[in-house]
Amino acid sequence: MPAGSFEGQYVWSPAADDRALARACMDVRAGRYLSAHEVLRETRRDFELRAHRSLVLASEAAGTDLAERWLAEEPGPDAALLWARVAMLRTLRMADAGDRRAGALERIARTACERAAKLAPEDPTPWVARLALARLDRPQDPAPQGLLTSPTGPWYLFAHVLRLDPWHREAHHRFLSFFFTRYGGSSSASWDVAAFLSQRAAASSPLRLLPLVALVEDYNPDTPLADHTWEQPQWITAATGVHRNWFPTVAGYRFTPVVDLAYLAHALFMAKHEFEAREVLTAMGPYASRMPWSAFGDPEEQLTKARRACGLPVPHAL
Repeated sequence: MPAGSFEGQYVWSPAADDRALARACMDVRAGRYLSAHEVLRETRRDFELRAHRSLVLASEAAGTDLAERWLAEEPGPDAALLWARVAMLRTLRMADAGDRRAGALERIARTACERAAKLAPEDPTPWVARLALARLDRPQDPAPQGLLTSPTGPWYLFAHVLRLDPWHREAHHRFLSFFFTRYGGSSSASWDVAAFLSQRAAASSPLRLLPLVALVEDYNPDTPLADHTWEQPQWITAATGVHRNWFPTVAGYRFTPVVDLAYLAHALFMAKHEFEAREVLTAMGPYASRMPWSAFGDPEEQLTKARRACGLPVPHAL
């Protein structure tokens, strides 16, 4: 189903309109890894797509033994990468659940990341997985100059990823999440880091969305006038700037960047810029992501509320 169309129901699959990835996910659920191998092999020079596909596949494989079987039967850089991603996801899920086995899984995940990095030294993805694990051991490297709060964190590891790929999307989001309050950071640090990282990026970069991500993360419904925060001039400027400079580039994307579009559509909707929000929601078509909508309630209800306010079709049952 192409983005831009809407036939009455949302499609929540993270594969969105990447049909090859969607087929590979179906095969993973059936216990087969050949399609996963194919979709990862063709991304060995496209690190953004490699990061996205490996994460989506890992989310499907994390509850099975597929990654372990693939690595044992046909070891190689793609099998090693999927295993690293699976081990990363399992570790983070257990840590977030307070499971005492998280420490042992963390050691396994770090070893898996090291193996994947050795097999593909030019690939930043294993290092991005290591960056995701950083919130568990909380490294305290000094921050570079230019940040008001000088927050310590995994700056050295992040710098290594940037040497491999200076504008890697997931790396920036993983690094920013290290400073979120729920992971032991603070609001002031996350604001500071989000501004610092976004200002480094070109005006047409999706990394300009990082302050809007931090804004959603810091949302507290109990704060007076919390839902009017997006109407403040600084956030209107941020959202409309991304709409003006980055949104037109989406037409040239190989696959629809659903999560980034969702953050932009949400910010524009909350800022009362329904015309621009309508354009972004239309570009998303039927594809939906749980964030940022789930920060405000049931994600389907919140997305439907935004679409209805923008004069767009909504699921028949709602």
